[in-house]
Amino acid sequence: MKPTDAELEILHVLWANGPSTVRQVHENLSQSRDIGYTTALKLMQIMHEKGLLTRDTDPERNSRSHTYSAAVTEEDTQRGLVDRFVETAFRGSASKLVMQVLGQHKASRQELDEIKDLLSRLDSE
Repeated sequence: MKPTDAELEILHVLWANGPSTVRQVHENLSQSRDIGYTTALKLMQIMHEKGLLTRDTDPERNSRSHTYSAAVTEEDTQRGLVDRFVETAFRGSASKLVMQVLGQHKASRQELDEIKDLLSRLDSE
């Protein structure tokens, strides 16, 4: 399941902060963009229906207060988004993606070393 950009923002908040109420997610998102509480609520309800979030009732508050958690991992989500992006934008060529990224953005020495290490590990498999 590919999350929308707005859904991905909510997932980032939950991955970073753990289980949260709609109010907590809304407060976090409001720091960087203008989003209404009801918009955040509706998005999270839709995400729950799509299986992107799980929802628990908070017994200490009331039956209307829910705590949401990400039902998908950040790694699995990133993998799915990258796979789809490589297939659609680069016709399945990972090398074209890497060449485009490295040609467009200056990689730090540490990033280049990490890339070299990864390539060495892949080459020895």
